[in-house]
Amino acid sequence: TFHHLHPQLAALERQVFDFLGYQWAPILANFLHIIIVILGLFGTIQYRPRYIVVYAIWTAIWVTWNIFIICFYLEVGGLSKDSELLTFNISRHQSWWSENGPGCVRKEASMSGIKGLDGHSYISVIGCALEYRYIEVMHSSFQILIALVGFVYACYVVSVFTEEEDSFDFIGGFDPFPLYHVNEKPTNLLFKQTYLPA
Repeated sequence: TFHHLHPQLAALERQVFDFLGYQWAPILANFLHIIIVILGLFGTIQYRPRYIVVYAIWTAIWVTWNIFIICFYLEVGGLSKDSELLTFNISRHQSWWSENGPGCVRKEASMSGIKGLDGHSYISVIGCALEYRYIEVMHSSFQILIALVGFVYACYVVSVFTEEEDSFDFIGGFDPFPLYHVNEKPTNLLFKQTYLPA
C-alpha cells in the first residue's frame, strides 16, 4: 500500500538529488536507509518482529543523522555548509540545489584561474527563489517527520504481534491436558458401573 511505500519513495527522491550533487556521505546514508526500510516492510509482511525492531532502532539513528544535516546547512555549532564534509573531502561539490534551485540562473564565463564545478569558469548563481540550504533543511525535516511516523507505526506493529503471540500461548496453554479432562468422566462412569451392587 501507499503508506508502506511512502518512506521508500521519499528516500529514493532524496538519493537521486544527492547523487546529482555528488554528496557521498548522504548517498551512503540514504542507501542504508532504503535497505532498512525494505527490511522493515519485509518484517511486517512476513511476520518478523525482529526486523521491525531493527527498523525502529534505525529510525532513531536516521532522525539523528537528519538533525546533523540540518545543523550542517544552518551552520550550527561551528559547522560550515561550504565545507567538504559531506563529500569526504574528495571533491568540491555542493548540494545540487545550490545551482538548480527554483528560479536559480547560473552565470559562467571562460576566465582562467577560476574553475567551476563543470570545468567552466564559474561566476555566480542569481535569482534563486529559495536558498539551497533551506531546501536541504526542508528535505531533512520531511525525513524526520516520516521517520517519527515510521517509528510509531513500527512500535504499534511489534505490540500487535506480541499481543497475538501472548494470546496464542495463553489459549494453547490454558489447559495443558485437555484430552485428559474430556476423557475423565466416561472413565469414572465406567469404573462406577463396574462396582455397582447387583
